[in-house]
Amino acid sequence: MSIIALDNDLIHYEVLGRGRPLLFLHGWVGSWRYWIPSMQAISISYRSYAIDLWGFGDSPNRSDRYALSEQVKLLNAFIAEMGIGRVALVGHGLGALVGLLFNQIYPEIVDRIIVTAVPLDKAMVNPRLRMDTMESLMEWLLGKTPDADAARLEAPKADPEAVRKSLDSIDQINWMSLIMEMQVPCLFIQGALDPVVDPLPVELFSHLPENKHQVLLESSGHFPMLDEPGKYNRLLAEFLSLPSGESIRGIQLRDEWKRRIR
Repeated sequence: MSIIALDNDLIHYEVLGRGRPLLFLHGWVGSWRYWIPSMQAISISYRSYAIDLWGFGDSPNRSDRYALSEQVKLLNAFIAEMGIGRVALVGHGLGALVGLLFNQIYPEIVDRIIVTAVPLDKAMVNPRLRMDTMESLMEWLLGKTPDADAARLEAPKADPEAVRKSLDSIDQINWMSLIMEMQVPCLFIQGALDPVVDPLPVELFSHLPENKHQVLLESSGHFPMLDEPGKYNRLLAEFLSLPSGESIRGIQLRDEWKRRIR
C-alpha cells in the first residue's frame, strides 16, 4: 500500500505502468480498487495513479473535507507533491465531478477528461444513494464478477457522511456552464442501465462544442468499467491516444468490439 503525507494526514494511492500520466478518481461506492482492470489494460502506455478521496478506502475520514471543493484541494495537493505535471483525468460519479471542478480551477494542469456516470444536478441522482447503507448499495450496484468482488471488499470502508456531504454540494456549481466553458476534450461514458445517475440527453451534445462527446454502453449499469470492461477500456485507450486538436465526435463503439465481446 502506498501513502503520501498531505495536510498532516496520510492519503492512500496506488500507481501502475509507465508513460504519460493518468489519474483515476473513484465514485461514491468503492475506492481506487475497482480501477485495477482499467489501469492494467493501459499500463504499457500510461503511468496510472489512483487515489482514495477523503472518507473513502484507506484515506482518512475527515468530515470537514467531504465537500467537492475540498476533494479538489486534495487532488491538487497530490498532483503537486507527486510532481505529476500535466495529466489526463478519469472520473466516475463523485470522481467525475471532482475532475470537472478541478479542471475549472486548474485548467493548465489537465490534458483531457473522461467522466463516467456524471450528474449535472442533484435531481439526476437516485436518492437511494444518500439513504441506503453501503452494504445495501453494494448489493444493488455491484455485479457477481471477481473484479466486482474486489470492489465489494473496499466499499464498506467509506464514511456515509462523505457520500451525503458531496451530494449536498452538487447544486452549488452550475455544471452545464462549467462544461460549456471547458477547453479540454471531455468524453462522457454512461451505462444505459445505470440506476443511480440519469443519462444526459443525447440531444444535449448537439449544442456542446466539438470537444465534448457521449458514448452510451447499452448493457452497463453504474459501473461500466466492471460491467463491460472490454468496451470501456477500448474507449479509454482510443480517447487518450487521440491527437491533440482532433475531433472526438468520431469515437464510437466499433462493430468489431461488439462481435469480439459477445
